[in-house]
Amino acid sequence: MGSILVGTSGYSYADWVGSFYPEDIEKKDQLIYYSREFNTVEINFTYYSLPHPRIFENMSKKVTGDFVFSVKAHSSITHTRDIKEEEILKFTDSLSPLASQNRLGPILLQFPWAFKFSRRNLDYLSRIREIFSGLELCAEFRNSSWLDDATINHLKSLDMGFCNVDEPGLKGLLPPTSIATSSTGYIRFHGRNSSNWWRPKQSYMRYDYLYNAEELGEWVPRVREVTANTVKTLIYFNNHYKAQAVRSAKILQGLMEDSDNSTSQN
Repeated sequence: MGSILVGTSGYSYADWVGSFYPEDIEKKDQLIYYSREFNTVEINFTYYSLPHPRIFENMSKKVTGDFVFSVKAHSSITHTRDIKEEEILKFTDSLSPLASQNRLGPILLQFPWAFKFSRRNLDYLSRIREIFSGLELCAEFRNSSWLDDATINHLKSLDMGFCNVDEPGLKGLLPPTSIATSSTGYIRFHGRNSSNWWRPKQSYMRYDYLYNAEELGEWVPRVREVTANTVKTLIYFNNHYKAQAVRSAKILQGLMEDSDNSTSQN
């Protein structure tokens, strides 16, 4: 059974001050504080901009132990899909400080709902695999058309992970799954705010959701199934509004610990 790393999607939010971070914390100290509670984080700002390597070098210095950074791919890779060679090099170069310190997890390819299953899009996944040869990749699909054996087999052939998701039970979205297509498992929790998923008045409203123990308890056997087929499994909570991601992650951590204790006693 593989190891489990639990964290949140992003860590630097203004509305986390007071609800997770101390009121007097300086922004430069947030990652240090965060890393005392979690052993991984998913970096999201890379979707919007291509950072200088020095940014990740500084971030790596603020964590200890086996802390891992997963990194969301830039929008030019997953959304506009007009990536240029110089952008590819800038993106991969920016990750070099994390890779050299063995702190780099998968690059998350979060595709939009409009990216649907097709032969052409399967070929695009193959192209990405070639571009990012040697790096861990994980694909998150928002459109349920991808829930197909052809997808699973193709990802396995590319050694590309499948991102299992918890999100609203709306038509066209993916249901909960426990799929592993590479040695690394990946799970993201987006919340179940159905009423604000498609057209929220403010973007944060989509992720305004706090999981309860019963909802997350449904995931314990799914997590076990993923970890049974992987070396490590990364779990991230994206319901970030008012640090609800932190509280939800803590609930899941407690449930997994209870499950471990129960198993060891039997």
